[in-house]
Amino acid sequence: MTTRDDRDDRIKGGMLGLLVGDALGVPYEFHGPEAIPPRDQIEMCPPAGFRRAHASVPPGTWSDDGAQALCLLASLLEHDRLELGDFGMKMVRWFDQGYLAVDATVFDVGIQTQTALERLAAGIDPPQAGPGREYDNGNGSLMRVLPLALWHSGDDQALVRDAMRSSLPTHAHLRSQLCCAVYCVWARHMINGVEQHAAWDLAVELMQDFARAHVNRALVERELAAIDLRRAPAGGGSGYVVDCLHSARLALQHDSFEAVVKAAVAIGNDTDTTAAVAGGIAGIRFGAAGIPARWLDALRGRELLDPLLRDLLQR
Repeated sequence: MTTRDDRDDRIKGGMLGLLVGDALGVPYEFHGPEAIPPRDQIEMCPPAGFRRAHASVPPGTWSDDGAQALCLLASLLEHDRLELGDFGMKMVRWFDQGYLAVDATVFDVGIQTQTALERLAAGIDPPQAGPGREYDNGNGSLMRVLPLALWHSGDDQALVRDAMRSSLPTHAHLRSQLCCAVYCVWARHMINGVEQHAAWDLAVELMQDFARAHVNRALVERELAAIDLRRAPAGGGSGYVVDCLHSARLALQHDSFEAVVKAAVAIGNDTDTTAAVAGGIAGIRFGAAGIPARWLDALRGRELLDPLLRDLLQR
């Protein structure tokens, strides 16, 4: 039986896990797996001699992943629904002014996201702002979507619809939308106390049911086949949304929060996002209490996070 305290610890763990994973991965970004230090040396401060990505960014700082996730959370808490117009404008405010970015400093913005935010700032409606061609399937909407699952109280079908809609302002292709949806349903079942692998299976079944009932069934089934939800976890840590999702699944085969996010970083390449996506699920699985205290202490920007987290837990 899942108590309110259990749920709260998982919800808090999910949000903290995303941000800690993001911050841990920042200095290792753009390095292949062969260049990543041994796992026992992967820390917020890389070992001496390692050539850090984003060298001017202090250790413990979340990137665009965390800032956009907080934009989503802030919008949900403010409106008590997914309001795409407000969410889009909060992301524009982040991009232009550093809203919910540590030190109000914006860095590591994806090209696709930047294009979409420029369109939003120019007045394009959020559902039409995100590029939607097949090669527009970066991981920029997946990396930020977890707060929706932490906040959402509707049924699974409503969560799927909202997760897909949340992708539209920057990543409009159906494949990106579906990755956001399966990730959110996976997270929800784990918040409710379902074991990680069983929760994934339930999420996959729900997405298959969603496809069968969809007016464009053939299209949805084709995109789900491209995601290949039944495949064994494997990935290269790239910025492609499908690879990112499966890379996170691969890292999540480990048995502690620390081991999961270090494994995500060790995959290399888009290390902050892989670790954020894996870290969010690991934070739910192991709870906030399972995140190493040294990383929580090193996480910067708590003055931005803590009021939002408090409001989320008081809902």
